[in-house]
Amino acid sequence: MTIKKEIVIIGGGPAGLAAAIEAAKCDAGVLLIDENKRPGGQLFKQIHKFFGSKAHNAGVRGVDIGKQLLVQTEETGVEIWLDSAAVGIFSEKKVAVLHEGTTVVVQAERILISTGATENALRFKGWTLPGVMGAGAAQTMVNVNRVLPGKRILMVGSGNVGVIVAYQLMQAGANVVGIVEGMDHIGAYGVHAAKIRRAGVPFYLEHTIKEARGREHVKQAVIAQMHGGRIVAGTEEIIDVDAICVAVGLRPLTELAYMAGVYHEFIPELGGFMPLHDENMESSVPGIYIAGDTAGVEEANTAMDEGRLAGIAMAQSLGYLTKEEGEKAKETVRDRLTALRQGPFGERRLHAKERILEKGAKNICQF
Repeated sequence: MTIKKEIVIIGGGPAGLAAAIEAAKCDAGVLLIDENKRPGGQLFKQIHKFFGSKAHNAGVRGVDIGKQLLVQTEETGVEIWLDSAAVGIFSEKKVAVLHEGTTVVVQAERILISTGATENALRFKGWTLPGVMGAGAAQTMVNVNRVLPGKRILMVGSGNVGVIVAYQLMQAGANVVGIVEGMDHIGAYGVHAAKIRRAGVPFYLEHTIKEARGREHVKQAVIAQMHGGRIVAGTEEIIDVDAICVAVGLRPLTELAYMAGVYHEFIPELGGFMPLHDENMESSVPGIYIAGDTAGVEEANTAMDEGRLAGIAMAQSLGYLTKEEGEKAKETVRDRLTALRQGPFGERRLHAKERILEKGAKNICQF
């Protein structure tokens, strides 16, 4: 069966929802596809309050932002397919979707790929033992499914994800016995790290995890000091745990973009190999757009604004906005994105995005 849709958005996280709302507000027909039972992606795992400016939801919890977006999708008439997986993108912007037990081919005029990111793995002896998991998996267990992954938990990685999830595990009743970090400094924002430090959780800087011990389930973690990227012999320390959470970064999910023939490059500041895009979030394949963590791993507010930019651009390209209306709306969002990428933590991302825009424009001209 083949059906036609103006705009197909793959991925119902922050970027996908924001894009759907912006395009639908312009009266474009939007179909949003998500493989989960509920759209919203990471927002419904984020029980902490956002900070920054009022325009970027300062003081509002991620879960509440997600609820607001869902209300807006309903108000603007976005069509949503849940429990549905986009399994392929083919020529002429055809999307194969497993929907309600059958394969449906959706012929789209515009496609947005906003499939998010996946957690990086860290290999060490015993890393496949039950109880060793990604920090995102632990966050899903505790904030979505209300299941505590362990009572004594070691966190590996001191970036924002590791520190925020560690604090949320503590709020749920777990004892976080330490946070292990290979660098000589904490990677998370100070506002997050300070809460953990005040709670008495030790940071093991210039340390790594060497081994997870146990038979049917992890029982102990062996950590050790590092120097020059190598473990220092004789510095091992054994810690009793029943869960080890790994937070060593995310990488863009780009399989569908690869399948669609989108040009990729390695951008380490944003997670690794990722599809390039222009100033409108359009990829090297005309009519296919990307946004959110698929377009480089950043934060939820950035993902939403990239989604808004893509939604406006798609609606404009379909004739729902004049050039003047579209450019004015897009410039407002671009200014917001630049503001989000200011400061010591955002500067590297800002420069990376500037490189992407330069490379993206060149490669789009080649296709």
